[in-house]
Amino acid sequence: MGFSVDHAVNQMKAAGDETRIRLLALLQRGERTVKELTEILGQSQPRISRHLKVLAEAGLVARSPEGSWVYYRLSDEEADRAVALAIVKGLDADDARLKRDGERLRSLRHQNRKAAEDYFAEHAERWDAIRSLHVPERQVEMAMLEQAGAGPFRAMLDIGTGTGRMLELFSERCDRVLGIDLSPAMLSVARANLDRAAIENARVRLGDVLNLPVIRDSFDLVVIHQVLHFLEEPERAITEAAAALAAGGRLLIVDFAPHELEALRESQAHRRLGFSHAQMKKWIGAAGLRLEAVEDLVPEAESGGLTVTIWTALDRRAVHAGRGKAEVGL
Repeated sequence: MGFSVDHAVNQMKAAGDETRIRLLALLQRGERTVKELTEILGQSQPRISRHLKVLAEAGLVARSPEGSWVYYRLSDEEADRAVALAIVKGLDADDARLKRDGERLRSLRHQNRKAAEDYFAEHAERWDAIRSLHVPERQVEMAMLEQAGAGPFRAMLDIGTGTGRMLELFSERCDRVLGIDLSPAMLSVARANLDRAAIENARVRLGDVLNLPVIRDSFDLVVIHQVLHFLEEPERAITEAAAALAAGGRLLIVDFAPHELEALRESQAHRRLGFSHAQMKKWIGAAGLRLEAVEDLVPEAESGGLTVTIWTALDRRAVHAGRGKAEVGL
């Protein structure tokens, strides 16, 4: 269905400003907070907030409050998003202002990633203890094993493997297990843990969760356990995970439900304060997967802990009988 004339006029008016054009160009490259957009554009926060309000009222951008932060992105409505993308597509990539904004965005991303990497390196040895903010980890692990199914699986991939605990957990159900992590310190701990547990079918490898160093369509089971809340663009990690799945494969995503513990942004380098069912369902669908199950693990009321959610998604492609075993590059 098309737009009314009034709606189209409002959108053209909203986009008819240099700063708002630059905001659309930045949001086309992913979600950003007001603070981040203020740093990139070098303008005051009230001014940026005012421009974003105009764009939101015109339907060109959407907003998601998350604790004291608000994330902005291009509209979720297909027709409105198409207008925003058409505006951005028509821009000259060599425009000095857009190039400068792009450079500042890259610098901001680098700073955010460096902060997370430094945190992981500093806390690698006691990582499992630091993460105990929620229901008992054993309860989470038992639920994950149930959601994954009995297997056996040819190959399992653990994205953001950390201390390698997921590799230990699933090693008996898989022929081979591979863990990917961007932190050398974490990988050292994972290797030591795997050696201590005498697990011989596991390997770990240095790699970026947003650019996985694995052969596509190779893993029957992919796990993303307590990783997404550290990422600027969690949806990109889900897309990478989906690309690694073999036909009919299964993806388990484990992370926090939405919460209000703002202190975790500073004390534990969290970028996101949990994820809603609707948000995760959208990202899973966009990655070409089908959401099969959602399970919330709620802590006892007096514990003050966080709810952990397990999202189980399936690759939509049928598994053909007698298909060959793909190499997984372990």
